[in-house]
Amino acid sequence: MELSAQTITHVDANTPAYDAGIRAGDALLAINGEPVKDLIDYEKLSADRILSIDICRDGQTMSFHVRKEEYEPLGLGFETTLMSRMQTCKNHCVFCFIDQMPRGVRSSLQVKDDDWRMSFIMGNYVTLTNVSDEEFQRILRRKVSPLYVSVHAMNPDVRVRMMRNPTAGRILERLRALKESGLQFHAQIVLCPGINDGEVLEDTLTELEKLSPACASVAVVPVGVTKFREKLEHLDTYDKEGSRKVIQTVEHFQKRFLSETGSRIVFLSDEWYLNAELPIPPEEYYEDFGQIENGVGMLRLFAMEFEGALADKAPLSEWKKFSMAGGTAAASFFNQLYHKLDAYRIEWTLYPIPNRYFGGNVHVGGLVTGSDLVAELSDKPLEKVLLIPRNMLKEREDVFLDGMTVKELEETLQVKVVAVKDGADLVEKVFEVET
Repeated sequence: MELSAQTITHVDANTPAYDAGIRAGDALLAINGEPVKDLIDYEKLSADRILSIDICRDGQTMSFHVRKEEYEPLGLGFETTLMSRMQTCKNHCVFCFIDQMPRGVRSSLQVKDDDWRMSFIMGNYVTLTNVSDEEFQRILRRKVSPLYVSVHAMNPDVRVRMMRNPTAGRILERLRALKESGLQFHAQIVLCPGINDGEVLEDTLTELEKLSPACASVAVVPVGVTKFREKLEHLDTYDKEGSRKVIQTVEHFQKRFLSETGSRIVFLSDEWYLNAELPIPPEEYYEDFGQIENGVGMLRLFAMEFEGALADKAPLSEWKKFSMAGGTAAASFFNQLYHKLDAYRIEWTLYPIPNRYFGGNVHVGGLVTGSDLVAELSDKPLEKVLLIPRNMLKEREDVFLDGMTVKELEETLQVKVVAVKDGADLVEKVFEVET
């Protein structure tokens, strides 16, 4: 058996590995005779109570025997989280948002991740088209569950056309294998007008229902199109009428699924209702909000958090004034919601920000850039404090998609910029921040 070496960068003190004599600089070869290819292997193999660990030290192979509690961490650290390189995408999907990025955007936004391990660890959606048969068998053997799978279409010809990858047509085969192995997955469908909607969508949802309960949920989201598609296939977007037709189709399946399985299974992202100019559904529609990362129920959850936090507040003794900014898509929803602040002596003005950076077909707040804010707000009568959604910024950093920093925005607009992460946080900020 050929073993790959995983260099150990540190060993936590007072852990089973440390007590056994394993040290930083050693190279991990195998656990209980099985090679450790990456984090998935390491976590699965190190969970047992009794371990035989093969180490390479100074060119010599050594074996260490470890006794520990089941699932107790072994205590080893490695150079990277995955213990191997991230697997990138070899598809050329007609709707890929990364292919629609402008030149000069930061490098992290140009990475095409299609790594099934990140799907399991972080909830990233993967296509399973970039997974070899050997790797897929490892998914089944290691009982990796749940996975998050970009399905888009069950029809093999349609899926191959959408992804421009000849292996894309094997999706049903692989999803059936997940079910037969007792594994679970969540699905995503990016709808493109005239390609995978209509009868193709109906067929896809019918096949996914057959895979329940392995198929735990399905999110249906509309394709996003930027102005940077000069050399890409033309794609239409959904208008009011088209959005209402999709809603009608999905709601038909929801009723059937709910009756037959006890769950709606398939859910629509908020954009459909905004495009269709229909009310956002109530809380119970979203069940456990399992597809929130796909924008499914995000507005309803925000409103619930907002109203819950506001119920614990008393009106202020003096009026406070704020400016607020967000995307154009949900402006009417937020305008209606924020009127609840009036009774608490909080005065506000919401500015919908057109997305000039990506173009006229992108309306969500999370893709608004610093330059978009400057272009729209430079001539507006802003208050001393401007509230923006936290999702406009890079995770753990105060940087917009176009590279502008919050500090630069503040200096340009001559305001204090405050990012809010959710509805409850917004309420706390408007009551606490000095204006």
